[in-house]
Amino acid sequence: MNDVKWNQPWILQRADPYVYRHTDGSYYFTASVPAYDRIVLRHSDTLEGLARAEEVTVWKKHDKGPMGAHIWAPELHRMDGKWYLYFAGGDAENKWNIRPYVLECIEDDPLLGTWEEKGKMQAAEEDEFSFRNFSLDGTVFESGGRRYYVWAEKVGVGRQISNLYIGEMETPWKLKTVQVLLTTPDYDWERVGFWVNEGPAVIKRDGRIFLTYSASDTGVAYCMGMLTVEEKEDLLDPQAWKKERRPVLASDAGRGIFGPGHNSFTKDEKGNDVMVYHARTEKEIQGDPLYNPNRHAMLMRIGWDQEGRPLFSFDNAGCFS
Repeated sequence: MNDVKWNQPWILQRADPYVYRHTDGSYYFTASVPAYDRIVLRHSDTLEGLARAEEVTVWKKHDKGPMGAHIWAPELHRMDGKWYLYFAGGDAENKWNIRPYVLECIEDDPLLGTWEEKGKMQAAEEDEFSFRNFSLDGTVFESGGRRYYVWAEKVGVGRQISNLYIGEMETPWKLKTVQVLLTTPDYDWERVGFWVNEGPAVIKRDGRIFLTYSASDTGVAYCMGMLTVEEKEDLLDPQAWKKERRPVLASDAGRGIFGPGHNSFTKDEKGNDVMVYHARTEKEIQGDPLYNPNRHAMLMRIGWDQEGRPLFSFDNAGCFS
């Protein structure tokens, strides 16, 4: 890890990066590709090695119908001895009809194994409202022997608002409970361009869950907020979650880092906490920010303050052994 260039482009033109560290200590990487037409995976024995690892396409979009456009933000998870990929996709005939989908692989090697389409993420039987609208950025975490699914979904008439919701999971592709609203764009820094809360990611420490998310449009204003909850609380009670008044990470023109966000968390080989995120190195974006390919995956070492809260800083790369 000594050769890692922290908070600099690590894997070029890979947005919404997700790193999974397996039980054998090796690492897997996936992310949105600029064409938004496939899901790719990389594997390496080291975190640093992912940048040089062969990239394998494990699934491609459909030519017609659902999962036919805008393949976004894949995440790789290992549950019950199987691999799962969570991602969002639009219809080939309507690319903005974005919904969350699930793939399953029962073989040991997710790069070489066969991926079965489990279809759209399913709502609980009594919940007729989940995933009816523009829905994306699903992530999964475990706490207290239960699994939870957190995702972004747009609501409203006219100007739509992207909120974050949570539900307990019954299976890797179905919710057990109705959806619960976690956070909506309350503050000015969450409402630049669009009113957005999206891209949830979870890191846990000492009995607390920290859920980061991204806010505002995908340009320079894109930034990270955070929610905190005690694991002993009812995670489906929105009042148990505490929201930060200010962003925990935002653009830094002096360092040439713009629009940091849509992150995931992992650990390096020494057990230090690491955040994987995307950002741009130019302030002025050519064309539509959504289709400009220059969102690059970067790495940040995470520190912890005296109160046990995560520290997100572009300056902390040298404070670890």
